[in-house]
Amino acid sequence: MIRVKLYEADDKMIDIISDNYSMLQGLSAFGIRLGFGDKTVSEVCSSQDVDCHTFLTVVNFLINGYAPKGTDERISVKTLLTYLQASHRYFLDFQLPSIRRKLEESLSKGDELAILILRLYDEYARDVHMHMKYEEQTLFPYVKALLANEQKQHVFGKPDEPWRENKGKANFNVEIFSKNHGSTTSKLQELKHIIIKYLPQDGLSNNQLTATLFDIYNIEEWLNNHSQVEDVIFVPAIRLLEQQIKAQDASSRISQIINNAESREAISDREREIIVCLVQGLSNKEIADRLCISIHTVITHRRNIARKLQIHSLAGLTLYAIANNLIDRSIIFG
Repeated sequence: MIRVKLYEADDKMIDIISDNYSMLQGLSAFGIRLGFGDKTVSEVCSSQDVDCHTFLTVVNFLINGYAPKGTDERISVKTLLTYLQASHRYFLDFQLPSIRRKLEESLSKGDELAILILRLYDEYARDVHMHMKYEEQTLFPYVKALLANEQKQHVFGKPDEPWRENKGKANFNVEIFSKNHGSTTSKLQELKHIIIKYLPQDGLSNNQLTATLFDIYNIEEWLNNHSQVEDVIFVPAIRLLEQQIKAQDASSRISQIINNAESREAISDREREIIVCLVQGLSNKEIADRLCISIHTVITHRRNIARKLQIHSLAGLTLYAIANNLIDRSIIFG
């Protein structure tokens, strides 16, 4: 019997399983081993190196449909990734082959309808393999790169840092995955209906076929839950991770510009004046007229500025000017 409640860290792990036996596979996917006695959820997670908050988030979502409200910064993307990868292996390597064997054993060999049922099941299995392979070849490597803080090439588009993990798909992000993350259950629904409506009665195999049909209903529910965890918990967590890395990289980039500038040859007073004029949008001629120097001298100063600061863009000079108090932010941003 399922008990509707939100489980917390001080609840006993055995109570979650006793109330909801369907979570047994979830324990395995999180890497939680059995034999935990009467320990609490917090104690079991701590002893087996599993993020407790993330575990409970998934448990309460799968059992009660309780989804995180807003952005939950406490969710561990690493823990979710481990859970989803293990779930793939369980489903592809165990569940699908197991039900295929059970169908073969419960259907009359050589019967045309039996052949059709097995063919339909194989088509469904191929669809699921393709669906999960897409995630394993695109989303999972992308998330691993985020976790390793290797997202800089996506933020700045550096040509010397190819996106090897994702087979060159440098523009991949979680929104692309979200838009392509569809359902794979249509063939499974068709298979169930064929078995229930049209399969001839066979007293010898009926019990086994009924048990197999029950398993098919279970894997349909399991796959739907798996997909919901990805959409409702995993994707928002990745979005937050993307935002955090972009903010960190932008901050690091500004600091690098400032540090590089400070470590090189000092900028002269005249060059500072040139920088201010450039940031204000003046042309070479306008700068020359304002400072009473020749255009050739302006160009020479600009070359020296680029050499000293290693900054070749107006945006970079603007950041330098603001960071070094050469110009008021309000002039640029209003």
